[in-house]
Amino acid sequence: MDDFLKRLPKAELHLHIEGTLEPELMFALAGRNGIALPYDSVEAVRAAYDFSDLQSFLDLYYQGMSVLRTAEDFHDLAMDYFRRAHGEGVVHVELHFDPQAHQARGIELETVMEGLGQARRQAERELGLSTALIMAFLRDRPAEEAMGLLERAAPYWETLDAVGLDSAERGHPPSKFREVFERARLLGIPRVAHAGEEGPPAYIREALDLLDVCRIDHGVRCIEDPKLVARLRDEGVVLTVCPLSNVRLRVVERLEDHPLPQLLDAGLRLTLNSDDPAYFGGGMLDNFRACYRTFGWSKEVFIQLAGTAIEAAFMSETRRLALHRQLADCA
Repeated sequence: MDDFLKRLPKAELHLHIEGTLEPELMFALAGRNGIALPYDSVEAVRAAYDFSDLQSFLDLYYQGMSVLRTAEDFHDLAMDYFRRAHGEGVVHVELHFDPQAHQARGIELETVMEGLGQARRQAERELGLSTALIMAFLRDRPAEEAMGLLERAAPYWETLDAVGLDSAERGHPPSKFREVFERARLLGIPRVAHAGEEGPPAYIREALDLLDVCRIDHGVRCIEDPKLVARLRDEGVVLTVCPLSNVRLRVVERLEDHPLPQLLDAGLRLTLNSDDPAYFGGGMLDNFRACYRTFGWSKEVFIQLAGTAIEAAFMSETRRLALHRQLADCA
């Protein structure tokens, strides 16, 4: 089964590129940029990866990204992950990135886009890896700031595959960003949003009704609302679920407690993803293997999950057809 899960062509739809920063690269970039870290070793950084909730994770997450200063840094960050993901059988990566967090440090959008763009082109050329780019708004920042970011991103509108909504969910409902997402809709940019991770099921409804999203990132708390589960099933809404992330951030205490099996049984369209693999103890293959160990799913279930991700991905139809053929060969 381990060999099968590695060979399975996996499309990752829920990944934060800043959350792929491994301690080794963090120290290397800090040295290159002359930045003093509050840790004396890689081991000390790993020891700090003990979170009590989403906010405590975010505090460390933003501290870690302080080493990202130049386009070269963003290129190296992305390529480091693309190579690891490729080695795990990942064939397509959709990367969220957080420009507001970088602009707050004086790093301009152009720097981020240049570095990520170079890495995406290199990944396709050298690894045969397709990618998509999702510009995320920080929901714990003002909606006006998000709107300003969207307008400043005008030179890159054609480059963006979607916009998203992430960061601390509690107290920051999707409705706060209704006008921003409406502007994105008018621009023809697809929309996704984190909802129902720490926030209530009502946030999932808001994301669907007010933000007009095509996918829900996380969404696992829908299980608390049978009517919402039925709606998600009937409308075919895809949830990008991150099992190991949910355990590390105490959304569930143990993977055995995760609602994934119930959501599958309810007929929902689900995908497996790593979220922030450097911080949550595992990439795509680790998430797939953990689900196999915990739930004992058959190959057919994993093929279904991988197929849903390919169907829901932002990619050309030619690429989609090629990956479906690859998946059929794997079966």
